[in-house]
Amino acid sequence: MMKRLGAELVGTFWLVLGGCGSAVLAAKFGGDGNPLGIGLLGVSLAFGLTVLTGAYALGHISGGHFNPAVSLGLWAGGRFPARDLLPYIVAQVVGAILAAFILMQIASGTGTFTVDPNAPGAFASNGYGALSPGGYNVAAGFLCEVTMTAMFLTVILGATSPRAPAGFAPIAIGLALTLIHLISIPVTNTSVNPARSTGVALFAGPGALSQLWLFWLAPILGGLLGGYLHRMLERD
Repeated sequence: MMKRLGAELVGTFWLVLGGCGSAVLAAKFGGDGNPLGIGLLGVSLAFGLTVLTGAYALGHISGGHFNPAVSLGLWAGGRFPARDLLPYIVAQVVGAILAAFILMQIASGTGTFTVDPNAPGAFASNGYGALSPGGYNVAAGFLCEVTMTAMFLTVILGATSPRAPAGFAPIAIGLALTLIHLISIPVTNTSVNPARSTGVALFAGPGALSQLWLFWLAPILGGLLGGYLHRMLERD
């Protein structure tokens, strides 16, 4: 179990450092319009690549969840024991917080980096209303997070099914997360992962923390929905 929890911690650390790090350090590198900035597409790819590489590197140890909503969705889908949920979730949140801390130290290396707690997406945080990148309200943000997480679990459970082609699951899962970010970054800055949201919110200020409830509740509901949906579809 300790090795499995260590793998979940490291995998979630990698997801947050790679995905949120790309948003904080590289999305607008050099300023708006600079060709070196990777933008929305680059950040979306970065999140997908962290899951793809993390799943190949660590999936054989822990299953490669790296996300409380995924662990709960796998439980709902009959693929994960309830007794392991709390330890996995704690390891994932710790990994996310450590990654956010390291990212803050790196970002502060210029001597001019600051976090505006009132800015949408501050320090790659998630938000709705005034803190949504596109100004989307709480209802739109909630629906988006539930739906995206449900579809993410549908892909995960389908790609890892014994009936699916062997060895390709991390590719499908990484591409699914990329697609999810391409759709939902303008809405909530894309969570679908309560640990990821928690890690950066601790450094983004009171606004992100006050809205963190949505980025626990909606992804968990979506994960459970996706797990139960897959269970129904797979039932003989």
